[in-house]
Amino acid sequence: MPWRQAALIVLLVIPVVATAEKMYTWVDDQGVAHFTDIKPVAREHEHVELKRPSLIPMRENITRGKRVSTINQQVSRSLEADSGGGRTLSNKQKARERERKNARCEEYREKLDRIQKQLRAGYSNDQGNRLRRQRREVSQKLSRECLLG
Repeated sequence: MPWRQAALIVLLVIPVVATAEKMYTWVDDQGVAHFTDIKPVAREHEHVELKRPSLIPMRENITRGKRVSTINQQVSRSLEADSGGGRTLSNKQKARERERKNARCEEYREKLDRIQKQLRAGYSNDQGNRLRRQRREVSQKLSRECLLG
């Protein structure tokens, strides 16, 4: 008796699965596109090939999310360790650090101005490429150390 029930279920499910994969499309007189799983008899239509959906188990997303969070925490800890390692600076030391940083930033700005003047004054092709490379490097240092940091 159980095999009869199984056969009945299989016979009922197979037509549903088979029809679910057949899709048809046509455009009516007003230009509206229609999609259906029933084959249109009186209209010109096209068969649409449906691809199986790709399924990613949720467990993978969760483990990847945890892995990314762990990496972010490690990066944050290493950045905190590089930025002073938890040591506190006195006001004089902080002022000296600020002065050094401002002086370095001013040097970068002056160097950029010199490079810009040289580029405006005219140059050979090789010299122009070298100047543009130098401008890019100094500009990146200025951005990283002075504007962002």
